[in-house]
Amino acid sequence: MIEGKNFANLGTLMPDGSPQVTPVWVDHEGELVVVNTAERRVKLRNVTRDPRVALSIFEQENPYNKILIRGTVLEITKEGAEDHIDKMAMKYRGLKKYPWRQPGVSRVLIKIKPSRIST
Repeated sequence: MIEGKNFANLGTLMPDGSPQVTPVWVDHEGELVVVNTAERRVKLRNVTRDPRVALSIFEQENPYNKILIRGTVLEITKEGAEDHIDKMAMKYRGLKKYPWRQPGVSRVLIKIKPSRIST
């Protein structure tokens, strides 16, 4: 599911405990789920404060085929994030380079360790 061209919905927690959900491109490094984001995004602020997350990934051709993941952010890093967003642009859009880079805004990788996976 993660290796396919399928979108994920990433759920994080706002400071008041309310949920915040964002559609994201998704990848993995071994057993870790990887999400790439820009520095100034709400989801990054949320997981920096509270590392608990949930993801819902569904198959584009059959949205009833899905996986649900709960987990914890283990690492947030800039290392490799710029190359990774190009990899995701190829996977999801067929583009060699991610075309929506913003000057002065760095990319980061959010690496999530699943604690529960269900279908």
